[in-house]
Amino acid sequence: MDDVDSGLDAPEESAPIPLTEPAEGIPAVVADQEALEHACARLAAGTGAVAVDTERASGYRYWPRAYLIQLRREGAGTFLIDPIPLAGDLAPLAETLSHTEWVLHAASQDLPCLAELDLHPAALFDTELAGRLAGYERVALGTLVELLLGYRLEKGHSAADWSKRPLPPSWLNYAALDVELLVPLREKLEAELSVQGKLEWARQEFEAVRTAEPPAPRAEPWRRTSGIHKIRSPRGLAAVRALWEARDELARKRDRAPSRILPDSAIVNAVLADPRTSADLQALPVFGGRVQRRYTSNWLRPLQAARVLPAAELPAANPVNDGPPPPNRWADKDPDAAARLSAARTALAEIAEHRGLPVENLLLPDLVRRTCWQPPEDDTVEGVAEVLRAGGARPWQVSLTTEALHKALQTTA
Repeated sequence: MDDVDSGLDAPEESAPIPLTEPAEGIPAVVADQEALEHACARLAAGTGAVAVDTERASGYRYWPRAYLIQLRREGAGTFLIDPIPLAGDLAPLAETLSHTEWVLHAASQDLPCLAELDLHPAALFDTELAGRLAGYERVALGTLVELLLGYRLEKGHSAADWSKRPLPPSWLNYAALDVELLVPLREKLEAELSVQGKLEWARQEFEAVRTAEPPAPRAEPWRRTSGIHKIRSPRGLAAVRALWEARDELARKRDRAPSRILPDSAIVNAVLADPRTSADLQALPVFGGRVQRRYTSNWLRPLQAARVLPAAELPAANPVNDGPPPPNRWADKDPDAAARLSAARTALAEIAEHRGLPVENLLLPDLVRRTCWQPPEDDTVEGVAEVLRAGGARPWQVSLTTEALHKALQTTA
């Protein structure tokens, strides 16, 4: 990167140097097709990997779309692209980036909103995931930049409403800094992973992130309502579900975060109070506010519908779960399974400690639980390996864990 070559090499001083603004200043926002074509020409003339980041409006908007895309490439500089005035038409950018490696931090958070804009990486390096595999306990971007490059990034706007227009200069400054040092950070982490013998592991992990399918929709997402544990009856749960669905529909239409339409606490309070009239509902906290009063009927209708719902249509007391029960119940339900899980956790923790990486990155905890709850019919080492592969484990994970897991599966209470 130009800025690294011209004075942003890691400093020798022990105290980190504050990096409060981009070396080349805040770039102009790319907001029309002519500017986009110009940016793409400069990016195409650059060399090496492309640093990529996005800013969303989580907590403000319903849809997790990208409201700003930040890019940086050596020999090209930094670009801030606003997809909103471009109406999502980023075809020139998709073509320009189609054969380059992308460097992102916590890529799984950014790739879905980039994919909505038809932007897909041909290769990927995830600096957060690389930091985990390298054994760093704290892997926030600012932390890794400080530890490995000696600079302290200006932070402060990650939770901002990035759907706001125009975007304030201080926000744009923050956004540009997020890609300023991503490529140098990538180089440091790649070198460290190579020394530790983990570079191939990282490549397999990056490819798994790059090619991951979108997650399946949650079953009964309304059950994640905060405070729902206070609701004991199926009829009450039906009311929570009805209010949650009414809120979700309104949030979709208005493109507002559901919590900004109606907080979870208000849903639970309404179900517990069971208001029968508009006056009853408006007497409750939140519902009596000036804005909420306009939606009184919107909330009363689902509550009324839940009261007369046939018993056969009421939700079950417990959530639908296609996996094993919570581990704290295993000892009572299946003592042998509990013994298998305990042995597996101990063995995997030892491997993870020896290899210097988090145990959850060694093997997904959910895959471990499922395998211990219902061991493979083929109880050979290869049978265990096949179960791990079918569960999404990468070759390096299968290689490191199969024998230890196979031994743990022989454990009995």
